[in-house]
Amino acid sequence: MIFSDSKQKNFTFILMEYNTRRPNLAISEYGRNVQKMISHACSVEDRDERNKIAKSIVSIMAQMNPQIKQLSDYDKKLWSHMFIISDFKLDVDSPYPIPTEISVQEKPATVPYPNRNFKYKHYGNNIHLFIQKAKAMDEGPEKQAFSEAIANMMKKAYLNFNRDSVNDGIILKQLAELSDRKITLSEDFVLENTASILAKNPKPSYQRKKRHSSHHRNKGRKTNR
Repeated sequence: MIFSDSKQKNFTFILMEYNTRRPNLAISEYGRNVQKMISHACSVEDRDERNKIAKSIVSIMAQMNPQIKQLSDYDKKLWSHMFIISDFKLDVDSPYPIPTEISVQEKPATVPYPNRNFKYKHYGNNIHLFIQKAKAMDEGPEKQAFSEAIANMMKKAYLNFNRDSVNDGIILKQLAELSDRKITLSEDFVLENTASILAKNPKPSYQRKKRHSSHHRNKGRKTNR
């Protein structure tokens, strides 16, 4: 950028610093000023002075990123971030093990995703586990009560999947199928009423709010006759 004085015809050149010419931010949460301070610390020759500067920088980083204090090891995390921002060039006495570029870039071990091939996935894993537990129980009132509870849970899960229609006969048939016919309910057993289940699990509130807001918008409007 150039500024000129028309009377004396003197020109002043000001060199502007653009982001396109700046080095990339290693961790953007701390901003460019912290990165510049860390870069300055790397250039300080006296080790004691570098240690003092490093501690001050960590204190500033904690103020700029206060949510990190919610972590149990937040102080260790701040020191690690400082070394990462310095591109692992900062040579100071750290109270924690100094991370290396290899350790930071190392990928975590892959967590295997459970592969459960359920025939009726809308019932979920817990109900399938309950059925397996009921199958292993001895015949008696305890198994009967547990099986009836499972049947009602299946109906609730089915209504979460399809609120428009549910057939109690289908629920009982699928319970017998999933249990390999080892769970049998008494002939007089009746599943919980559909209306009472839906009353306990109403539709999402946003649908009610939508109707409520439309009522207020229409309130007071004159109708054309």
